[in-house]
Order: sequence, then structure tokens, then C-alpha cells
Amino acid sequence: MTEPKVYTVSELSQGIKYLLETSFREVWVEGELSGLKVSSLGHTYFDLKDANSNISGVLFRGFGANLKFDLQNGLLARVRGNITTYDKQSKYQLMAKEIVPAGIGPLQLAFEQLKKKLQSEGLFDQARKRPIPALPQKIAVVTSPTGAAIRDILSILKRRYANMHIIVAPVKVQGQGSKEEIAQAIKDLNEGFPDIDVMLVGRGGGSMEDLWAFNEEIVARAIAGSRIPVISCVGHETDFTIADFVADMRAPTPSAAAELVVKSKVELAANIAGLERRLLQSLRIYYENLQGKFYRLIKSRPMLNPLVLLERPTRRLDDAVEGLFIAAKDRLRRAGEKLNLQTQKLTALSPLFPLRKGYAIVKDAHGKAVKTAAALSAGDRLSLQFAEGKAEAEVLGAGNAGGAGGSADKKKRKPEEKGGTGPQQETLW
Repeated sequence: MTEPKVYTVSELSQGIKYLLETSFREVWVEGELSGLKVSSLGHTYFDLKDANSNISGVLFRGFGANLKFDLQNGLLARVRGNITTYDKQSKYQLMAKEIVPAGIGPLQLAFEQLKKKLQSEGLFDQARKRPIPALPQKIAVVTSPTGAAIRDILSILKRRYANMHIIVAPVKVQGQGSKEEIAQAIKDLNEGFPDIDVMLVGRGGGSMEDLWAFNEEIVARAIAGSRIPVISCVGHETDFTIADFVADMRAPTPSAAAELVVKSKVELAANIAGLERRLLQSLRIYYENLQGKFYRLIKSRPMLNPLVLLERPTRRLDDAVEGLFIAAKDRLRRAGEKLNLQTQKLTALSPLFPLRKGYAIVKDAHGKAVKTAAALSAGDRLSLQFAEGKAEAEVLGAGNAGGAGGSADKKKRKPEEKGGTGPQQETLW
């Protein structure tokens, strides 16, 4: 009986590794990407799964640099690679060399991803786009110096406006390094030529791969950051690139861009002639209107009889003066009535007012009013103030203030004759 073959752990692991790598040297596996993780060295680790199974995978940095789109969790993808093991952990994994989206090409997926990203940032908004100058004096063209596009552009510009100042920035428009050259040329023109009025960026037709430099993010951001208005002109009429969405204007072809940016001398001359006709027509209509107004003016009544112009102002002046006079008269009347009323009130408050009813004011020798009989003594001299005139008297006997006036006899002096100069006098006793 022969002894069984006994493997060491390392021998078995190496055998499994060899078996898997030789049996699954080149395979395509389709599944959903999940668990994406990028290491510090740039390697991408992921899981590829379907409804029932899961396999780990790795895309090393060298292979990942060729991807045209971004890997995303949930993306249905096809992965080309080989199966290998990591013998220290007895795990097998898919070592990827190529990843493409399932059902859509990698370039189309990259196009849609970048388009969605830039659109969410507002780079496609119409509000941020600048108008293209109607009559540019200096034009820059960013394209290949040997392609058909530059020949078509220069031919059309020369035919439509021969003395146009044109600056050509020669760049690669496809292949390795093309996106960097295009972006750098746009930046250099903005920094070195501030007097450029408009910039054309594009190339002739080709496949999606040929046009791909104009779908790169670096080119899109250079166009969006340009101070100079940009017209994109990439490929044919049916070709759309990310540059078309970001640019201030899209032209379907390079030739169409040249026609859009510069009007021909014939068109300019025709426009000027049209403007001249419209100006002359407007001046003629304006002159005819002024002439009609002039004739109507010289035949008008005021021109035939200038005094008519004074009728209305004179009438208005007379009315104003009359109104002012009436208002002043009425105001004076009301002021006089008010003055009379105040005078009557003041008169009623005067201490002399009761004298008109037969009363008199009695004053002693010092001119002080005598208010009571008790304040008097026999022989006192008094002054009597009547409503009209004054009289003097002498007290013959003191009266009782509380009685009926006392029983003293009275002796009157003969009053002065009417019309005399002295006051009337009376003696009381």
C-alpha cells in the first residue's frame, strides 16, 4: 500500500494558484460593481456580484489610467482579466485589465457622466454665456495647423473680410496630449492677447474617439474660464461634444463658425445701404411733419392777430384782481365786526360803564375811592365822578353805614353855569 501524497500548505496554495491562473488566464466576467475603494497608491479594489455570487477584484493603477469613465457603485460592467489567488489568505480574486460598461460604450458613459457633472455646476447655463461681437477686429483659432478645418476657416474669413486680423494657435486635436494642448492654448490666448474679440475652438469631423479631446473636462473648464467669448466648432453638424455645451456659441462645423463670426463685406454694405435708406426716409417724414406744423402755425389765428394771445391772460389777470379785491374787502369787513364786538365787551368791563345809569364814584382828598360811609368824617372834602363831569362836596356829618343814610341836613351850593370851565361843586351837611 502506497503512502498518500502529503502537501505542505505552501505547496497546495501554489498548486491552486497555478491551476486557477492557467485555467482562467483570460476571462470576461459581467456583474454589478460594488464596494469600490481606491488605495493611496491609486489601485482600485471592488466586488463584482450578481444575484447569487460575489467575487473580489482589483484594477491596478496602470490599467486604470486607460479608463475613459469613472467607476461607480451599481454600474453593470464587463471586466476582462485573469483569476489569481493571494496564497497567504487562500483567497482568489479577479485581476482586471479592462473594464467596460455593459450595454453602453465606455466613451458614451464617460460623456454622460461629465455632462451631468458640469451641468449640475451651472456651466451650461445660458445666463453665463457671453454675446458674440457683431464686428470683431481680431479672431483667434485653436485647431490643428495641418487639418482641413483651418484651411476652410482661413478661406472663408479671407473671402468675407480680407483685412481681418487672425491669430492661429496650433494644437494637437486628437491622441495623447491633445487635451492638455487645447486647454493650454485657450489659457495662453486669454493671458497674452487681451484684445482678441472672439475665439474659435474645434476641428474637422471624425469618430467619437477622434473627437474625444473636446469631451475632456480640462478642455471644458478652460472654455468656461475664458474671458474671450468662445465658439465651438467640432466635427460635423450631428456631432455634439462637451465643448459645445460649455462654449458661448456652437457652430455645426468649422466653416459655419467662420461664416457666423464675420459678415461679408457685401452683407455689411447691404446693411449700411439699408440703414441709410431708413435714415433718409425717417428724416423726410420728420421734415414733412415739421413743414406741416409750420404752415398750420402761420395760418393760425394768433399769428394773424397776435393780440389774441393777450386776451386770455388779460382776462385771467382781471379775474384775479377782482377776486383779490373782493377777498380783501370781505376780510376787512369781518375784521371790523370782530373789532366792534371786542370794543363792546371791553366797554362793558370798564368801571365807568355803571356811571351811565346814574351812579357816581366818590373819592377822598387823596384820590382814593370811598367805599363806605364809616370811612368819612365831618369836614372831609370829596370828589364826585359822574358819567359826564365832576363835582366837589364837603361832609357835614358822618353817616351810619348800616342806617338809612343818617339825619344830617344838606346844603347845596349853586352849580356853575352850563358851559363853564370849572367842575360842578356840591356841599353835603
